[in-house]
Amino acid sequence: MASASHRRSLRTRRTLVVSAAVVAAGVGAGAVVMNANAQAVDLYHQTLAAKDGWASSGTGTTGGKKADSAHTFTVSTRAQLVKALGSASETTPRIIKVKGTIDANTDGAGKKLTCADYASGTGYALTSYLKAYDPAIYGRSKLPSGTQETARVAAQKKQAANIVFKVPANTTIVGVPGTKAGISGGMLQIQNVDNVVVRNLTFAATEDCFPQWDPTDGDAGNWNSNYDSVTLRGATHVWADHNTFTDAPHLDSANPKYYGREYQIHDGALDITKSSDLVTVSRNQFTHHDKTMLIGSSDSEPAGKLRVSIHHNVWKGIVQRAPLARVGQIHIYNNYYDVTALNGYALQYSINSRAKAQVVAADNYWKVPATVKVSKLLSGDGTGAIAGSGNMVNGTTTHLVAAYNAASSKDLKTSVNWTPTLTSGLESSAAAVKNLPMSLATTTGAGVLS
Repeated sequence: MASASHRRSLRTRRTLVVSAAVVAAGVGAGAVVMNANAQAVDLYHQTLAAKDGWASSGTGTTGGKKADSAHTFTVSTRAQLVKALGSASETTPRIIKVKGTIDANTDGAGKKLTCADYASGTGYALTSYLKAYDPAIYGRSKLPSGTQETARVAAQKKQAANIVFKVPANTTIVGVPGTKAGISGGMLQIQNVDNVVVRNLTFAATEDCFPQWDPTDGDAGNWNSNYDSVTLRGATHVWADHNTFTDAPHLDSANPKYYGREYQIHDGALDITKSSDLVTVSRNQFTHHDKTMLIGSSDSEPAGKLRVSIHHNVWKGIVQRAPLARVGQIHIYNNYYDVTALNGYALQYSINSRAKAQVVAADNYWKVPATVKVSKLLSGDGTGAIAGSGNMVNGTTTHLVAAYNAASSKDLKTSVNWTPTLTSGLESSAAAVKNLPMSLATTTGAGVLS
């Protein structure tokens, strides 16, 4: 059972929920949560609590809290979402309530678009592409170039113009409770803006119709895709909370192979790159995904940014990058990792610390089957650090770094250059950590806020 303090915490946030129909006219006008002191907290105006991870630092993260009625929108189609977002350069606070599932692969009239629609007029054809860049003929020493690669890029740009949603500063995007709110096939791009909140949404089926073949990627080459479900690039003060990320319904096991390599149509789930900073990722569910969360674009990214808190999330059926961390100060606590193979998604590792990343991973819980060695839970390049204690494997407190270092030639460092202080809600008792699989099962992901 959850600890008494944890149960009180949940009651404080979720004691009484009143639907919009009760408190205001119009569907989705306002989901109101009553806290323990009977003070109304409008879900759509809710802000990140003090000391709740890195995104609470400095000015904190308030999103569109100050939005007026003219900048408060309820959307249920792609066209409505595009209109509500406006220009990415705008700074006027706005609240966007997503009602139901928005299909990004639709045109302005709501007509379904396919990969063939995006390829139309570009000259791209997969059969022609495969013939042009067959490694047996084209070789493996250089990236594709020429007619078919140019056509592929053109087709990919057409898809991007339709499925990439650019989020401006001071924006809150929240799913309307009870409507199965989410975005299918799209990407939220939060780039070079400050103060964004994304909550209560399911992100599914983010797929690239036109992956690029890179014969120089690894020993055998790889197919690389281009879209994350949510991507942060140079963004600051971002709070991603109570969302669900999944490849479904098209899982990687359904991907064909070309040139002997998987034709990968999925990229990241939630990537935090290009010197993004002051980010809190809380109470999300990540499932059925390979390269899940990338922190830092490259090993040469400058120091001083990429400060990220990741807490109370569920990771299930994840292959790798949960997260892969570079350069920054990253706090990972009170997460639940179930690394049992799921529908073809089998673990490579959970947390990777490289490029001098300063990771504190504490009080997390791993469910590990007998077929997986504890030494496989972590990874690194020999320059990254992972500190922290209180982590459990199958209910037993375990020194994960010691297990990894004993089996690796590239040791993880065990000391970091900072001490986490923005840790509101941290559960550090052994009983609380042992209970994470149960407590997070009903308090994470989209659809919980109501």
